[in-house]
Amino acid sequence: MIEVKKREGESVEGLLRRFTKKVQQSGVIIRTKKRRFYATPKSRRELREDALRRVAIRERREYLRKTGQLTEEDLRSRNPRIKAMIKRTIKK
Repeated sequence: MIEVKKREGESVEGLLRRFTKKVQQSGVIIRTKKRRFYATPKSRRELREDALRRVAIRERREYLRKTGQLTEEDLRSRNPRIKAMIKRTIKK
């Protein structure tokens, strides 16, 4: 538990600033954010499938870039149309 006592002649704003700084340094906020969105660990099969899918997407992107169907800007964009074009021929 974090505790901050008011110093003599200290304003409320200063006290609040010190408290906020102590809370940030303690890592309480980071721990609670991590705990809020708990994700169950993936099985080895799921990890392997995810890795294979990423490899296939990377290869497809490289192929489309080399054939001139995608520019460097397209590769960096988050446009759903471009994402669909990259994933279109990847087999599941």
